[in-house]
Amino acid sequence: MMMSDLQQNQKHSILMVSDFFYPNFGGVENHIYYLSQCLLNLGHKVVVVTHAYGKRSGVRYMTGGLKVYYVPWRPFFNQNTFPTLYGTLPIIRTILIREKINIVHGHQTFSTLCHEALMHARIMGYKVVFTDHSLNGFSDAGSIHMNKVLQFTLADVSQAICVSHTSKENTVLRSDLAPEKVFVIPNAVDTAMFKPALERPSRLDIVIVVISRLVYRKGADLLVEVIPEVCRLNPNVRFIIGGDGPKRVRLEEMREKHSLQDRVDLLGAVPHTQVRSVLISGHIFLNSSLTEAFCIAILEAASCGLLTVSTRVGGVPEVVPDDMIVLAEPDPSDMVRSIQKAITMLPNIDPQVMHNRMRELYSWHDVAKRTKIVYDRALKCPDQNLLESLSRYLSCGAWAGKIFCLVMIFNFLLWHLLELWQPADDIEEAPDVILSRNCDGLEGCCRKHNNAENHKNSSDTNNIHDKNNIS
Repeated sequence: MMMSDLQQNQKHSILMVSDFFYPNFGGVENHIYYLSQCLLNLGHKVVVVTHAYGKRSGVRYMTGGLKVYYVPWRPFFNQNTFPTLYGTLPIIRTILIREKINIVHGHQTFSTLCHEALMHARIMGYKVVFTDHSLNGFSDAGSIHMNKVLQFTLADVSQAICVSHTSKENTVLRSDLAPEKVFVIPNAVDTAMFKPALERPSRLDIVIVVISRLVYRKGADLLVEVIPEVCRLNPNVRFIIGGDGPKRVRLEEMREKHSLQDRVDLLGAVPHTQVRSVLISGHIFLNSSLTEAFCIAILEAASCGLLTVSTRVGGVPEVVPDDMIVLAEPDPSDMVRSIQKAITMLPNIDPQVMHNRMRELYSWHDVAKRTKIVYDRALKCPDQNLLESLSRYLSCGAWAGKIFCLVMIFNFLLWHLLELWQPADDIEEAPDVILSRNCDGLEGCCRKHNNAENHKNSSDTNNIHDKNNIS
């Protein structure tokens, strides 16, 4: 067998790290889950590390044998753990050794656990990959702070992934990372789960669906101005709004002010397993985000056969073909015009044709194969000693560079103290759990995942470790 074939068939042991994972729901959570399932189907080993959610703490197994460490830290703010710098070093080190990991893959700029895990992994000599799922600004205090944190984390990263070309440009500018280290791999959609209704909804009433967190960044304030005007112009239009957040109060006030109780339904938070049932009840999907790196919700809506109206921001223009979306500037009047245009296009929309196109364009299997190429590239990166790594951190700024170097030196010393206190040879390696795979690829696994009890009934460590094989 040639060397290239050996490299192509090389199996990896991957540690996915993020504060954002199930049972919380969102784009990052879905991305990690579906990517992990497809990597498992390709024969790789995947372990997820996240923080505890409520009573969910310890080790759980999910569909396909996906092992999840719910580290017993509680979220501090916005589902993020409190930043400790070094507090996570002992448990991250133990997991890396127990699971025989060779690639550490962190997700999301705003994840504290991700940044700390990547820092510890690099000081221990592991290859690390980072995926950025968001766009961030350059002017406000919060963005400046996060950009400097990202620059620190990515100073010694092996490879990076962004979900759109716009996101890549944003990440390269924010982190001062070499563009050749950044790959663009878009998100995907589970077309087996998101498919059109057997019968198309009646056009007597045109239903516009919004499924989003009701926060400023998602353009909830735009909806407050757009909805009354669209309802005034179109007596047969209704809105269904799924999602929750601090801006829900403004939408409720708008509905009361304009007497739209019978034309605007506020569903509150919608579980991911029920998103399709909401989508197939509508004709148009409305996305009013002010910033968006990719927007998986648009893929899910298009896969269900809905025509999309969206603000022209971030990576949204890259998501679906031009004939499947109507773009508008993030301005109420332009959004109203775009919705009016979309209404006139509805007779020419065939939901099944849109679904078939999405199935050809986006596949989690393709995302996993492309991600595996990034892992291969990461493992080819030359190993660096501490001095070589410090030179990269020193280039992050006159004062910041020196602080980053001190942080890494202290982390290096703590790591060696842990090595003396508990040598790696004393840490028992966890046996790999092998599951029989009777399901047909990701689609079969996803049918199991759709069961809402799937996550609630995940087995804990005590139920699993007594068995070497589970069939």
